Amino acid sequence: MKTRILYNRIAVLREERGISRKELAEKIGVNFQTVGYLERCEYNPSLDLAFKISEYFNLPIEFIFSTKPMKHMSQEILELKTAKDR
Repeated sequence: MKTRILYNRIAVLREERGISRKELAEKIGVNFQTVGYLERCEYNPSLDLAFKISEYFNLPIEFIFSTKPMKHMSQEILELKTAKDR
């Protein structure tokens, strides 16, 4: 069975909060290289790790991870605003 790629916003969220890969890794209990693999979509997190990341950023898992390429957050915000204004 072919493994699906899980796309994510980890790098954007990490940069937004001004934390390094090493700092995030320490908070979620993994090696800093694992964070790099996740950010480059070279590694899919376990369900437990996905929850740890979600809890760390205090965001729903589906906002951080997706099976489809993710739009830039600014594009999603614009689309939500446009839909709300209709």
